[in-house]
Order: sequence, then structure tokens, then C-alpha cells
Amino acid sequence: MTDQPGTTDERSDEVEHLRARLNIQQQLAAAAAAGHGEQGIADALYELTGLTAGVEDRFGYLRAWAGPERPAPNPRPEAHRDEFLHTLSSRSGATRVKDRIAMPVRSRGEILGVLSLVDQRGEATDDDLFALEYGSVILGLELFHQRNLAEMETSIRRELLDDLLAGTESSAAYARAAAVGHDLRTPHYVVAIRHPRARGGALSAAACRAAAAQHLNYVHGHHADMVILLVDGRPDPSALHTSISDRLGDSASTIGIGPVCPTPAEIPESFRKACRALNIRSHSASPQGASAYDELGFYRLIDAAHSVGGVEEYLDEWLGVLREYDENKNSGLVQTLSEYLECGGNYDETAAALHIARSTLRYRLRRIRGLTGYDLRDVDTRFNLHAATRAWRFLNPAVLPGS
Repeated sequence: MTDQPGTTDERSDEVEHLRARLNIQQQLAAAAAAGHGEQGIADALYELTGLTAGVEDRFGYLRAWAGPERPAPNPRPEAHRDEFLHTLSSRSGATRVKDRIAMPVRSRGEILGVLSLVDQRGEATDDDLFALEYGSVILGLELFHQRNLAEMETSIRRELLDDLLAGTESSAAYARAAAVGHDLRTPHYVVAIRHPRARGGALSAAACRAAAAQHLNYVHGHHADMVILLVDGRPDPSALHTSISDRLGDSASTIGIGPVCPTPAEIPESFRKACRALNIRSHSASPQGASAYDELGFYRLIDAAHSVGGVEEYLDEWLGVLREYDENKNSGLVQTLSEYLECGGNYDETAAALHIARSTLRYRLRRIRGLTGYDLRDVDTRFNLHAATRAWRFLNPAVLPGS
């Protein structure tokens, strides 16, 4: 039986067509396997098609570019990005958008980015479109892999920080830190940050960028309602607060910085003292800002006395009656006395700080005098009460780690 006219040529063309498609698949797979990420895949696509290739993340920011006339600086994402992604995802295959042909990059149904070819003259062939579509599949696997690695590293870093704050053996800590690219053998500081409104990701991101702005390497995580940084140098308290405030657009954060940790064994104590410093700052007349434990002065004496058990006796002696009354009556006489002394006995400033009327303040002060018998005009009495209320602020258990 003889071949029909043209059959041999058609088969030869089909074989060449399959070989071309196989070559496209092999080159794109090899580019991904080479470990050069999005840029490697864009480079391979440009080499295969001769058309400029670009990779954007799902928000529209340029991640990779292969070919001439790279946008500089990176363009801002176009408006109505979600509508654009919806249009791409609703169509099968590539979609022409003005002077480019775009393909959504998916993984498990989620759009992770966009892969596109610049085709101003409409010269793209079927093989070019096949390369674009197959490239989007390879890129989807690459971006999903990158996300998994990032999530895994974040989880490992947070677990490492949790263990360091709780106390862990030094040699194991060094090895685990090295596994995530952090050198723990240099002196470190613990930084505790709280914000009344910005929580979780926003505060954490602002804190990390602020640390990077001071050229500090860090491990970060969360503890209770605080963001915790472990940094390889002493942060400038004022600059750190300003930097975080600038990034949040809000200066309400409160920061405590612990003393230096020459080895991992000192980290739990530095963490405790960073929380002490944060606690003092948050209960001060100016809670917005940063305080370092090694600059607390008088409060460090309180902490030292507390560690050997002498402070509670002092508090009981001077504030015991008021503390018991507050606990039984759910009142705030100790807080009132503390604010009154912090304001130097000024009625207007004290009432404003407590958000109460002057008449209410006068009533509370009479109640304090009646319960304790103290003469608040006596210099020695005021001195001891001021020291006791400051110690009470410092040791307030409601804001200490582990409470």
C-alpha cells in the first residue's frame, strides 16, 4: 500500500512539531531545576520565543524580566488588579491584554502571579503560546515551592524564638539558628513591642523593617499580645520607636528593650526584663515610646530587690490596705494615688490623667487618707508612697510574661 500524496510530509511536520513542543518543555523544566527561580524561567521563555518575558506577583509588582527595555523603576500595579486577574482566570489559555499576552500562574486553584510575553506586533506563534502556557505551569510549581519554604522557615524561626525565650541549651540553639541563616554567637538583645490597635502581621512587619533599617539581623515572633524581636545589636530606643511609628502611621506603640545577652542562656532573663521595661513605659505618664531596661535607674533597684523577696514586704507595708480594698471593692485607689504622686500632687493634671472629675479625685484622696491614716503632705510619707506606687507599677503581674 502506498502513502497518499503529502502524507509523509505531514507526518514529518507533526514529528517536528512534537519535537519542538518537547524541547520547550525540557528547556523550561531545566530552567526551573537549575534553581534560578522566576528569573530563570523568564530567561528561558525569552530564549525560546524571542519575545520579552515578564513575571508579576498577584498584586502586579514585577518579579522578573527577560528582554530589552526593562521598566525602571518597577511600575506600580495597575488599577482594578482584581478585575484583571478575574478576567485571566475566567478564560482558558493565554489572554491578549494590549501589547502583551498574559497567562495566570496558578497553584491549587489560587493565582500566585502572572506570566506574560510582550508582543507589540502580534508575532507570537502557536509554539510561543504553548511555551507561555507551559511556562506558567512550571512557574506555578516554583512559586508554590517558594511559598512552602518561606512558611516553613517562618515557622522554624518562631519555634526557635519561643524556645530561646523559654530557655534552651546553647549548642542546640546555635545549630538551629544557623539552619535558618542567623548567627546567634554574637551578643543579642530582646525587644518587646505592644500596640493598642496594630496587632499581628502589621505590627510585626513594621518592627522587622525598623530593625532592618538599623542594620540589625533579627529573629521575630509573638508572645501574648506582643511582637518580640531578638536582634544582634542594641537598638536605638528612640529611633526604633520613630521607625515603627512611621511605618504604621501611628505613634502609639510601646517598646521595652532587655539587657545584652552574651549567650543564649541569658535570653530568658533579657526577655523578662524587656517586658519589665515595656510594663513601666506603658504605665508611665508617656506610654508611647521606648525604654531600655539598662536605663531604668530606680526601677532596676526595685527589680533587684524583688528578686531577693524584699519588695513585697515594702508594698504590703505602704500599700497593703489600699490593695486589699481595691481587690475587695474592685476600685482603683492605688492607681489614683500613683497618678496623684506622679503628677506632683496637681489636682487638675491628676484628674485629667485618670479621666475623672476633680470632685471624684478629692473623694478618692479622702478615702485613701481615711483607710491608711497617711498624711500626704508629709515629705517622708510621700517619698515612701511614691517609691511603693512605682514599684507597684513595675511589678504589676497583669503584663508580665507567663501571666
